[in-house]
Amino acid sequence: MEKIRIKTLITPNNTATQNSLKRLFATTSTEGHSTATIEQNVLFTIFFDTILCILTQNHYICVAKKLCLMKREKQILPIVAQDEWLQPVADRIEDRHNRYKARLIDIESQAGSIVDYANGHHFYGWQWDDTLQGWWFREWLPEAYDVFIFGDFNSWQRTQLRLDKGENGVWSIFLPEAMYGHLLQHGSLYKLHIHGKNGWHDRIPAYAKRVVQDDATKNYTAQFWIEQPYEWHDEEFDIANVGELLIYEAHVGMAQEKEGVGTYNEFTDLVLPRIKAAGYNAVQLMAIAEHPYYGSFGYHVANFFAPSSRFGTPEELKHLIDTAHAMGIAVIMDLVHAHYVKNLNEGIASLDGSDHHYSKAGDAGYQQYWDSMIFDYGKGGVEHFLLSNVKYWLEEYHFDGYRFDGVTSMLYHHRGYIDFDAREKFFDEGVDLDAVTYLTLANHLVHELKPTAVTIAEDVSGMPGSCSPIKDGGMGFDYRLGMAIPDFWIKMLKDTPDEDWNIWEMWSVLTNRLPSVRTVAYAESHDQALVGDKTIAFRLLDKLMYDSMDRKTESMVVDRGMALHKMIRLITITTGGEAYLNFMGNEFGHPEWIDFPREGNGWSYSHARRQWSLADNEELRYEYLAEFDRAMIALVRNTHLLSDGYPYNLLMDEQNKTMVYSHRDLIFVINWHPTASIPNYELPVGEPGKYVSILTTEEARFGGLQRQNVGEEFFTFNFECEDGSVQPRLQIYNTSRSAIVLKRIAE
Repeated sequence: MEKIRIKTLITPNNTATQNSLKRLFATTSTEGHSTATIEQNVLFTIFFDTILCILTQNHYICVAKKLCLMKREKQILPIVAQDEWLQPVADRIEDRHNRYKARLIDIESQAGSIVDYANGHHFYGWQWDDTLQGWWFREWLPEAYDVFIFGDFNSWQRTQLRLDKGENGVWSIFLPEAMYGHLLQHGSLYKLHIHGKNGWHDRIPAYAKRVVQDDATKNYTAQFWIEQPYEWHDEEFDIANVGELLIYEAHVGMAQEKEGVGTYNEFTDLVLPRIKAAGYNAVQLMAIAEHPYYGSFGYHVANFFAPSSRFGTPEELKHLIDTAHAMGIAVIMDLVHAHYVKNLNEGIASLDGSDHHYSKAGDAGYQQYWDSMIFDYGKGGVEHFLLSNVKYWLEEYHFDGYRFDGVTSMLYHHRGYIDFDAREKFFDEGVDLDAVTYLTLANHLVHELKPTAVTIAEDVSGMPGSCSPIKDGGMGFDYRLGMAIPDFWIKMLKDTPDEDWNIWEMWSVLTNRLPSVRTVAYAESHDQALVGDKTIAFRLLDKLMYDSMDRKTESMVVDRGMALHKMIRLITITTGGEAYLNFMGNEFGHPEWIDFPREGNGWSYSHARRQWSLADNEELRYEYLAEFDRAMIALVRNTHLLSDGYPYNLLMDEQNKTMVYSHRDLIFVINWHPTASIPNYELPVGEPGKYVSILTTEEARFGGLQRQNVGEEFFTFNFECEDGSVQPRLQIYNTSRSAIVLKRIAE
C-alpha cells in the first residue's frame, strides 16, 4: 500500500459538498483502517492501484476502477443476495452501484438534488430576463471558435450578432426587448452560425424547442416560440390509478385513414376515443421529438427538446395529453436517448465543430448498425443535456413515463450484436459502464420528479438488475419489454406446421422471466408491421386479406387465421407478463405493412396510415377481431389478471396440443390442435365447485364456429389419483383450434 495526499478536499464554505461527503464517509472505511476524517487536508491510506480524486471546486468526482472506501462490514447488495447466479459477479455489480452513488453525490453537491440539476432547458436556448427586460440566448459549445446568431429578425445577417464565450464552453448573448422586441417575435426563424474545427456551418441549437421545415426548400430551421402558459386540467390524474398497464402503441402521423400526415388535433379527436373504447388505459406515443426523416419512425432524432412540428404545435400536443388524461388514459413517450442523427444541417452532431461534442471521437461515437451517432454518456455536458431532456417532457408536457428505446445498444460497446450465452457477457469489457450509470441516474430522476411515473426498457439482452430497484443495486426500470415473445411467434408461424407446435416450448418462452422483472408482453409491435416484415395477420392470411375477409366468403385458411390471431393474443396477455402492449390497428388484423413515403414507393402515403373503416365495416371479418380484442381487454381489466403474476400450469396435453392454466379463479383452456375436438374432455382445476364459461374464441360475435357458448355451466367431480388423493376435475367439449375461459362461481 502507499499513501496519497489529497489537498484542498473541502473548502470551508462548501457546505453541500461537506454534507455529501460526510454521508459517504460515514458508512465507509479503508479496509483494515479507521474511517477517514473530513478536514482541509486529508490523508488517505488506500490500495496503490485505486485512486479517488475529488475536486470540489469543479464539483467533479472521478472514481477509478473501484472505490477505495469500502464498507466497514461488507454487505451484499439485495439483487445479489436474492439471486445466487449473480454471486460470482457481486464485486462488479457493487462497482456499478458505487459509480452511480458517487456521481449522484457529485450532482447533489452541485445542485442540491438531481431534479434541480436537470434544468438545462431553463438555462440554455432562449430565456426571458425579467430584471433586464430582454432575452438571453445560451448554447454549450466548448470547442467552437466563434458563434453568431441570426434569423429573419436581423435580415439573416450571419455575422452581425456575436455570442460571448463564458465558463465551461457556454456561449451567450443578450437581446434587449427595447431594441429587438419588434423584430424578434413569436414565430421568428433563426439559426446559429458556428465556426469550429470543421469550418463554418449554419446550425440548429441543441435546446431549440421548436423546429420547422420549409415546404419549398425542405430546409429545417429553429423557430422562436414564446410558450404560453397552458391551462392543464389533469391535476387529479395519476398513472398509478389506471390499473395494470394495457398499452396502445401509436404514431400520430400515420394514425389517420387519409393519405397524408395526421396531426395532434386529429389524434385527439379521432384516435383517442377509439383507444378508450377498445379498453386500453395507456397510449405509447412514437416519434414525438423532431426528426428530419419521416420514414425513420421517429427513431433518428435531431432536436431533442422540440415536439415534431409536422404534427402541429406544442400547445396541441399538450391538449392531446390533457384530453387523454381526462379519459383516464396515461401517455407514455417513446424516448430515444440511444443515438441521434449524424446530419449536420438538422441535428447536434459536431455542433461545436469537433468530432467529440455529444459523442466520443471516431468509431467509438458511431452506431454502424443504425448509421447514427452515439452519445458519450460519461461526459458531464452530455449527461446534463440528456437528464434535462428527461425532466423536460415530464415537466412541460405531463408525460406519465418513458419507453427507453435502444437500451441494448446503450449498454454495450458492441451494441448488443452478440449472443448473451454466458454470465460474463453482462459484466465484461463490452459493457458501457457510463451508460449504466446514466440510465440509473435517469430512472432516479424520473421517480424523484414523478414518483408514480413508469419507465420501460427496450432491452433484448436481459441485463441483470435492469428492473431491480436502485437501492438494491439495480438500474431502476419499472418494466422491460418481453422481446422474445414476438420473435417466438414469428418463428412458429414462419417455420413450423400447426401440428408440430411445441406447447412446452411455447409455455417456456411466455413465462421465462424472473419474478422481480415486470415484463410488458406483446405478440407484435411496430417492428413486425414494417415493410420487409409481416404482422401476425399478414402471415396467417396473406393474399386472402384482400378479397376473402367479407363475412359471406367461406375459407378454411381465413378460419384458421382468425382463430390463431385471437388465440395468440389471449395466451400472450394471460401468460407473458405484468403489462400488455398492442400496436395500433394490429388488434383487428390491419392488412399489409407499414411503408413510409420514400423514393422507392413514389413518396406514397398509402401504407403509412391506418384503415379504421375496415374494423368499422360490419360486412368484414376485421370487425370480429376488433370485437374479440375489446372483450379480451375487458376481461383482463375486470379481473385484474396481470397483477396475479405467473399463471399456474394445470395440464400440458401434447397429444391434443392442449394447455390448461389458471389465474386465481379463472381457468384457461387453449387447444392448438388443427383437428382434434374432444367431447367430455377431463381437465384438472384448483378448487371444486361450479364453473361458467365467460369468454371463448368460438363466439359468433368474434367470427367463431360456435362450438362453445358463453354462459355454459360446468360442475367439478372428484377424481381419485394413483396415490389415493382426490383431485377436482371438469369435463368440457375441448374444440380444436380454440380457447375458452372458465370462471369459478362461489356458492
